[in-house]
Parts: sequence; structure tokens; C-alpha cells
Amino acid sequence: MDRIKILVVDDESRMRKLVRDFLVRENYEVLEAGDGEEALDIFYREKDIALILLDVMMPKINGWDVCREVRETSKVPIIMLTAKGEEEDELNGFDLGVDEYISKPFSPKILVARIGAILRRSGKGDAEENRLSAGGIVLDQTARMVTVDGQRIDLSFKEFELLAYFLENKGIALSREKILNHVWNYDYFGDARTIDTHVKKLRAKIGPKGEYIKTIWGMGYKFEADEP
Repeated sequence: MDRIKILVVDDESRMRKLVRDFLVRENYEVLEAGDGEEALDIFYREKDIALILLDVMMPKINGWDVCREVRETSKVPIIMLTAKGEEEDELNGFDLGVDEYISKPFSPKILVARIGAILRRSGKGDAEENRLSAGGIVLDQTARMVTVDGQRIDLSFKEFELLAYFLENKGIALSREKILNHVWNYDYFGDARTIDTHVKKLRAKIGPKGEYIKTIWGMGYKFEADEP
């Protein structure tokens, strides 16, 4: 069976080696790039990359521009690695379609755990068991596809997972902490406002159906559809 392929992009060779060693131990196949230009060359050449670990500050082409170009043709999960920890940078990454955002220094074990969680959620399963629907929204977890009244909608990885969690918990009030723990995993140390940013974008993408995601002030959100 072919190993899952991960592209690690960082201009620091020691950082690439550290990440690679931990990933290889988990039986992943690791591809490496030392700058953004090399990363894009590998991305276009290798058609079965399952996930990209992407540094922000790099020579030739920076991480933001690499992410922007990848997102023009692919929804492959992207984890952004950066030495910066400012909220503005994090929100910028999510606007570009970044799925996870990790500031250096970080725990390699935590990084590997997050990668595993993302890839497990992308796994295959029984089509019927992996289909969720409500109020004209149909989410197919096997095909990683969402339709609204029959019209396909493109969502980022985290937007998809957030919508799936809402559909799995229709009519249930969900705190921001619960959402953060389930969708972003228990080891996420970011700001809960990340959820609000993703909810805002998700509402916009599903159009009038966005009103199904009700805000519970001071707590979180609840998904309520007018029809099954």
C-alpha cells in the first residue's frame, strides 16, 4: 500500500529534518522544499500530495503566495508554519484557505497528531453513513462535497469540518469550546475567535441557508434547519 505523501516546505534545513524524522516514524512519505518556488514545482509534479506543511517567510516565493496559488487549483489541506503569532497573520492565513496555523516553536508530536486528525477526517467510508443533510444542505463526507439545493459549494477543509459538526448536532447548542475541541482538536491553543471567523465565511458561502447557523450570545452556535 502506498504511503501518504506530505510536502514539507521550510527554508531551514534543520526544521525540515526535525519534521521529516517525526513523520517518517509514522510511516508517511515526506517531500521537502527549501523555498516557495521549489514547493510549487513539487506540487505540480506530484499529483497525490495529501497535505502541505508550509512556512511563511521563505526566499523566492513566500508562504502566503504559495498558498494562494495552490488554492487556485486544489483543496489539499494546508498547515501554515510561522514564527509570527499575531492574530492578523492567522486571520490572513484563514482568508487564503489555510486549514491549520501553528506558530514556532511547536511540539513535533502535536504537529503529527494534528496531521493525523486531518488525514483521518479525509478517509473513505460507507457513502450513506457519511452523508449528512438538513434544509437542502447535503454534505458527503466520503466525496468531501457539499451541495446547497443541488448546487455544489466549495469549502475549505475547516469550513467543511465545521459544517459537518453542525449537521451532526442539529438543534443542539454548542459552546465555542466544544466546537474548538471537536473541529480543531483538544491540542489547539489558538483564540476561540477563529471559530467566529470560520462561521462568518461558512454562512456567506451557503447563502440564505447561513441563517440556519444561529448565534447564541455569550456561548456559541446552534444549527436549526426549517426542514429535515
